[in-house]
Amino acid sequence: MEIFFGAFTSEWEQRRAALLHEMASGGRGAAAEEEMRKRLRQLAQLGAGGGGGSGGAGGAGSKSWRAPGTQTMPATAASRPMEARLAAVAKGSQPAVVKMASYGGGARVGAMLNYVSRSGELKAEDENGRILEGREELARVRGDWDHLFQNRAESRDMGSFSVEIAVSGLASDDTLHEFVRSTLSSGFGDRRYAYGVEKIADGSISVTGLVVLRSGQGERLTGDAKAAGIIQGRYDASAAASEAGATFSFHGYGNGVEFGASRLRGLLEQHQDVRDDRGRPVSDEKAAGDLVQKEWRGELHSRKSRDVMHVIMSARAGTDVASFERAVRDFLAHQFAGHRYVFAMHDPASDPKEAGEGGKRPHVHAHAIVAMRSDAGDRIETTPAVFREWRSVMAEKAREHGIEMEMTDRREFASPPAFTRTQVRPVSRDGRTEHVGTSEPAQARYDAKRSGRRTIAKSDRSRQYIKMAQESWQKVALASGDRHAVAYATQHREYLETRLSAATTEASASVIHADFGSNFRANLVTLQEMVLEGQELRETSRAEFEAYEKKVETALFKLERTVAPDDRADFDEVAGLARDFVNQKRELVELYEQRKDALAERGGEEARNEPRDPVNEAWDAAVAKHSEAVVEAGNEALIDIDHYREGLDRIEAGDFSADGKAAMQAGLDRAVERAVQMAIEGNSYLREVAEQDPDLQRAIDQVENNADRPTEAKDKAPSTAETVDEQRRDLRAEEEDQTPVDSDTREAHDLASTVDATNRLQDRLNRDREAAQRSGETTRTDPAQQHVPRLEELEREQMEQRERDRDDRDR
Repeated sequence: MEIFFGAFTSEWEQRRAALLHEMASGGRGAAAEEEMRKRLRQLAQLGAGGGGGSGGAGGAGSKSWRAPGTQTMPATAASRPMEARLAAVAKGSQPAVVKMASYGGGARVGAMLNYVSRSGELKAEDENGRILEGREELARVRGDWDHLFQNRAESRDMGSFSVEIAVSGLASDDTLHEFVRSTLSSGFGDRRYAYGVEKIADGSISVTGLVVLRSGQGERLTGDAKAAGIIQGRYDASAAASEAGATFSFHGYGNGVEFGASRLRGLLEQHQDVRDDRGRPVSDEKAAGDLVQKEWRGELHSRKSRDVMHVIMSARAGTDVASFERAVRDFLAHQFAGHRYVFAMHDPASDPKEAGEGGKRPHVHAHAIVAMRSDAGDRIETTPAVFREWRSVMAEKAREHGIEMEMTDRREFASPPAFTRTQVRPVSRDGRTEHVGTSEPAQARYDAKRSGRRTIAKSDRSRQYIKMAQESWQKVALASGDRHAVAYATQHREYLETRLSAATTEASASVIHADFGSNFRANLVTLQEMVLEGQELRETSRAEFEAYEKKVETALFKLERTVAPDDRADFDEVAGLARDFVNQKRELVELYEQRKDALAERGGEEARNEPRDPVNEAWDAAVAKHSEAVVEAGNEALIDIDHYREGLDRIEAGDFSADGKAAMQAGLDRAVERAVQMAIEGNSYLREVAEQDPDLQRAIDQVENNADRPTEAKDKAPSTAETVDEQRRDLRAEEEDQTPVDSDTREAHDLASTVDATNRLQDRLNRDREAAQRSGETTRTDPAQQHVPRLEELEREQMEQRERDRDDRDR
């Protein structure tokens, strides 16, 4: 029997019909599955070309399945003029709300599906229209999606530990805590931790707490029994073991600031007196959040997989539930064609979860769990432009089902920016969820959003957009015959006009600081150049390092003299990161010297017999297979790609300003292009890595399949050494292109770029240190003392040197 897919009105119905036809004709065989995919691609391509149809399958400007390498233009938003959208909102249309709630790895799919389906009590529906009921059917989804996941393990950032100490006779609480910190530091070293103490009846004490698994030297523990054995061995070999016996154990580990803050607050509930590694009391939940967010965060280097995403679509209370469900179904089929997903409706009338537990929300909403990678290998893009397109498509589908809904932009209403999930934590779920900020800036952002405080974006592009919105509100007020719509439009036009006027006044009042700001940015760029220069210092001499250290301190001194009082906290953060980088570079110089001594005395024989960790073994295996020069060159190219990808992710998350997104995307394109060129020219290591990186593999395939490339270029492959030398020559130039300085760029964005560059160099420094430790035996040294130079004298020496150079040129 032949199925005519054009008889169905929406794409999800077509896909369900194809699935049922396939199952009825002999199971889910490979041939039938490939035939179904081919038909769906044909339908999607017809829809993208405007070839008719209705619902999610057709229509000009719809986002459908796309082949690797093609680009989909978000034309839907442009097809709805701003004036028409604002006029509809003034008459009562509700805004389209589509939120990216979170990302997750493949291991969390089961938990995420259980959450959206209320542990199987609510029905869920997949991309083919199949209803999933009960936890057993939801559990099978994880296996069906497994081939789409990268299955990368999340980094283990913090671990919960306990220590049993056999000691008695400690008179006061201060003496007790001092003894506990001495015991913990003997095992943990310079790692950050917080703990609580409980006295046991037999006179011993029990200590429970949370520790950062990464040390200041870059060593990362695993937070399991193996790590406990390592810590136990270090303690037993320390002088503290002779005073009292202690038994260390780990009871779990986790990833990210949210995990750490949650566990630390749980520790406060168990113990009345909680202290950190420096003896400071952690008095309340706010202090616990500040400790993790402000002090520990920079030492975590968290990495999470993004295999699936959690998307929420919501509507106002009173919206027809059945119509909204149909709109959500069409939106998902339209926007995520070719991807696997499951969604469930949360209707307050049928929600089994009570209001005090976060259920029975007054507004109807839907949760969707979407696989980031499709069966064809495409990954979903998550950028501000894409999020805007999602809202536009959601509004379009809602209108098709009789719900008045429009895509809106916060710049059109002078609304404050939204707060992110990591910036707040919930304190009450009764009714509307109430939160508190995890820091003072986060609390201010939360208060501004909840109070509806009027604000406008400060970039030139946003100001132009706001002026267009102001004109559109004026036209709506003049053209509308409804007095309520006129009042609404006039009010919002005045909001924009007032905020624009206030922003102009603030800019005029601060014109006296123009030269100051210019000097600040110039000095900031100088500091960044000095820090970036450190990446060229690998096996350097001590004299060369001391000269480099003097340059960094001089740049910090000049920057400090031009910093504004409001930016003092940001300067302290930048200065701390820069000095930490220099201190670690000093330790790396010492490691290289120790390595040379060890190799000279022992020839490296014993180092080869020592047990190796999996990372070192993987590195050595890659070097043995591809040669050290090839692996090093490929690894540096991959580091650059990861840096730009992480930067784009942080811009999307709101950590950085969106002004630098274009430069970051351009940097990513250059990094990928360089990696592709190296792979084509003979870097076998990059070829191997590309098998696990779909984006990189797709870029390599596109270049190789390019028929216009001359045959001579395909056959010509320069030597690996030439590739490495060329890459190192271009590295500095590309780093300078990465963060262009514009006179209109905000100082906060410059500071964030410098912090990001410093963090990236610290990661590279850690890899250099590990390489030095693998090459020979090194001894653990205490962290270097903070170097405090005589800054005025350094600056005077530099000025005198420039004058002598000028005199020499004059002669």
